[in-house]
Amino acid sequence: MKYLFCLRSRITMACLALAVAFFIIPVSHAAPTTDERLAALEAYINNTDPGKSLTGVPGPGHNAWMMTSSALVLFMTLPGLALFYGGLVRRKNILSVLAQCLGIAGLVSIIWWAVGYSLVFGKSFNSGILGGLEFAFLNGVTSAPNTDYSYWVSHNVYAMYQLMFAIITPALIVGAIAERMKFSAVLLFTTLWMFLVYFPLAHMIWGINGLMNGVFNGNAVISAIDFAGGTVVHMSSGWSALILCLIVGPRIGFKRDKMAPHSMVLCMVGTGMLWVGWYGFNAGSAVASDVIAANAFMTTTLATAVAAFTWGMIEKFTRGHASILGFCSGAVAGLVVITPACGFVTANAAVIIGVVAAIIPYFFVTFVKSRFGYDDALDTFGVHAVGGTVGAFLTGVLANSSVNANLSSGNAAAKQNGLADLVAKGGLWLEQLKAMGITIIMAVAATVVIAYLVKAVIGLRPSPEVERQGLDMIEHGEEGYID
Repeated sequence: MKYLFCLRSRITMACLALAVAFFIIPVSHAAPTTDERLAALEAYINNTDPGKSLTGVPGPGHNAWMMTSSALVLFMTLPGLALFYGGLVRRKNILSVLAQCLGIAGLVSIIWWAVGYSLVFGKSFNSGILGGLEFAFLNGVTSAPNTDYSYWVSHNVYAMYQLMFAIITPALIVGAIAERMKFSAVLLFTTLWMFLVYFPLAHMIWGINGLMNGVFNGNAVISAIDFAGGTVVHMSSGWSALILCLIVGPRIGFKRDKMAPHSMVLCMVGTGMLWVGWYGFNAGSAVASDVIAANAFMTTTLATAVAAFTWGMIEKFTRGHASILGFCSGAVAGLVVITPACGFVTANAAVIIGVVAAIIPYFFVTFVKSRFGYDDALDTFGVHAVGGTVGAFLTGVLANSSVNANLSSGNAAAKQNGLADLVAKGGLWLEQLKAMGITIIMAVAATVVIAYLVKAVIGLRPSPEVERQGLDMIEHGEEGYID
């Protein structure tokens, strides 16, 4: 009996041990099969869902391209835009432009880290207008991909890439009010503008549940498309720039004193940097090193080259000379107009866009500005607002599902919200008009409110004496050039 009792106890203990081991010690999953590994490799090459075997693992090639693209987009602002704008102002104000670009870069980065990224690319609010606060202070933004936006690119890399867009957008506004707005007023205006214009607009167009994200939100209210920022970046900044320059008023001596660019050399160098950096802006917006990125690279090149050449030839035949400023303006206009379309259109469409990008902005910069007499110092409205608006519309006319499969019925979201049918049947331009209208209303209304608020609190302009002397020495205690 004693022996049987001991045997039964040992059996009981063994059973308990097995039960504990079963419930407490994790059961190892079977290693991925050869077929699963091959499927994951194929998904990596095609930038599609890797399945269970590589979920949450970033792809080194796609990550490398996106880190490079992030650096290229920052290169657009610092030093590209800074030198482009800096060369176009008078020498007494060059440092003010550089300081505004640098100041905006730092300010926007801080806001982006705190709440900006989360408000644009979160989704917890589920409002379609703003994202959420789940990524505040970049909480949870790790090197694992956020599969709402990419299967293969690290979440932190994606967040930094989008930061560069957030930096350059308000910096573009500087061109319209150059040489006559206080540095402190620029920073305060930028802070409020990011919250009232950029964050909600970027979420509506690019957020996974944004109400105007026709590509990825099956429940989108407006099935619009914007590959790299025609509405989010160029229309928003350009239309705001027009309203702000009207409220601030013209420079002292406008239409009386000579206000020619002080260095076309710097302007040309800045233009070249913008063109180079724009490949990160446009091709990087594929969020992968894939066939769509390759197409965006090609269309960006063609549209920009055609627009620069066309603008120069227009000047040659109408004025007798093709100016460096004309070539530079044409190149930037081409870059702006192709931006929303670059990942959706063919090479031939890009050439058409390049021609239109030269003709329409040239008309606004040369004739409309002169006719109405507004002091858009560096033609931010004529190039970015007009160019972005034209580009957004042409995207709706020329988008082709053979270029980007996300526009076809094979994309569940595009099929559900009707985007695929709109592209196939030619009705997408109507949705684009809706998105364009909302963008203009938001930019104009918010700018009026913000500008008058800043004017009431700290004032928009320096004293007339400071403006005559130049902003560099008084506002920043330095001079750009020592004679």
